[in-house]
Amino acid sequence: MWPGNWSKGESMPAKDFYHDTVKHALIKDGWTITHDPYVVEVQKKDVYVDLGAEGPLGAEKAGELIAVEIKSFRGVSDLRDFEFAVGQFVFYRSLIARYDPMRKMCLAVPAIAFANTFQEPIVRPALDELHVPLTVFRPQDERIIRWIT
Repeated sequence: MWPGNWSKGESMPAKDFYHDTVKHALIKDGWTITHDPYVVEVQKKDVYVDLGAEGPLGAEKAGELIAVEIKSFRGVSDLRDFEFAVGQFVFYRSLIARYDPMRKMCLAVPAIAFANTFQEPIVRPALDELHVPLTVFRPQDERIIRWIT
C-alpha cells in the first residue's frame, strides 16, 4: 500500500516484492532500464510506476518504450490482488497515454499467478475488455517467459 496522498515532498512507495526480480529479468531480455521508478508528474501530484525501460537496438522491440507495473500476487485473495492490480494498471495507463503517449504500459505478473488467477473464467472478460498487456516472469531464474499484448 502506498503511503499518504503521493504529493510532492512525501516519501516514495515501497518497492514491490518482485521489483528487483523483474528489473533483472528485463535486463536479461535485452531491455535498458531508463527509470526506477518511472514517475508521472501531474501538477502537484506524482504517481510511481515501478519501472521504465527501452527496447534493445537491433531487436524486434528496438526503441520501444514501456512502463512496467509489477504485482506479486502474494495477498490473501488472488481475486482481490487482481482487482487492485488491474485498477492501478488502468489508472497509470490513462496517465501515461496523456503525458507520455510514446510509452506503452504493461503489467508484470509471476508465472504462477498467470497460470492460476489470470486463466480463471471470472477474470478473462476484464483482461480482454481492458486490453491489459502482460509481462509474465519466472521469479526463480529472473526470466521473462511471455509477453502478451
